Amino acid sequence: MRKVFLFISFSFLSFNVNAQVNDATNEWPLVQKTLNMYIEGQATGDSAMVASSFHESWQLKYFAENKFNIVTKSKYIVGYKKHPKSPNWSGRIVFIDITNSVATAKVEISTSKLLFTDYFNLMKINQDWVIVDKISTRTAHRTVEVPAATPKG
Repeated sequence: MRKVFLFISFSFLSFNVNAQVNDATNEWPLVQKTLNMYIEGQATGDSAMVASSFHESWQLKYFAENKFNIVTKSKYIVGYKKHPKSPNWSGRIVFIDITNSVATAKVEISTSKLLFTDYFNLMKINQDWVIVDKISTRTAHRTVEVPAATPKG
């Protein structure tokens, strides 16, 4: 009897884990779509695209010059100007982790001088995934000087 109980318990646990994995798998492309709207909007200066990936309560939080800073959505999207994507610009999703109707993601955006690392919290609201918060940091790209070639001979 004990073996039967253990088998049944294990079966229910396995079913529950598989259900969560399947739910996350189904939601993955939807979360990815929201993150890609943000990335593409950043690449081209499209404030409407960036804003559409954010919930109205969205905030950016970052630390700079020994000060904790918070920027609201309305202040963040001001000043965007549409432009072609720079050849020195790239953006990528590093990871996505989904549990039920919440997710977290890491995105890296590389410019000619800086690497921005953004961490997002997302929520599924009315069947749509939106970014509700962002924390961010930036790092200067390391440059390596190559010694001049010496002439042979």
